[in-house]
Amino acid sequence: MSFDVPDDRKYLESHEWATTDQPTRIGISDFAQDELGDVVFVELPDEGDTISHDEPFGVVESIKAVSDLYAPVSGEIVAVNEALHDQPELVNEDPYGDGWLLEIEVSDDSEFEELMDADEYEAQIV
Repeated sequence: MSFDVPDDRKYLESHEWATTDQPTRIGISDFAQDELGDVVFVELPDEGDTISHDEPFGVVESIKAVSDLYAPVSGEIVAVNEALHDQPELVNEDPYGDGWLLEIEVSDDSEFEELMDADEYEAQIV
C-alpha cells in the first residue's frame, strides 16, 4: 500500500508532521490515520498554550485505539483546528489539509533538524 508523504514538511517517528514555515502547522500523517482507522475524537490543547518537542500535547481516539499526539517542535499555539470538534473524520479524509491539528509559532528552529524529511519518513513506513 502506498501512502501520501508530502516533501514540504518534516516528520516525527511517531507519525506527526510539521510544516517549516511560520506559523508552523502540525498534523498526523496519512500512514498514521490509516493505522488508526476511523477517528472519532481529537483532544487538543488551547490557543496560547505551549507545546514541547517530542512531548505529548493531545490525544486522537479512533474505533481501534487511543493514541497520544507528540509535538514535532516546540512553540506557542496560535491556532487550533476547531472544525475537528464536530468533524474529527477530517483527520482521515485530509490529513495534510483540512485535518490539520495546530498552528504554532516555533520557539527553536533548530528542532526541525531533528525531524525526518519525506524520504526518511517514507523509508520508515515501507
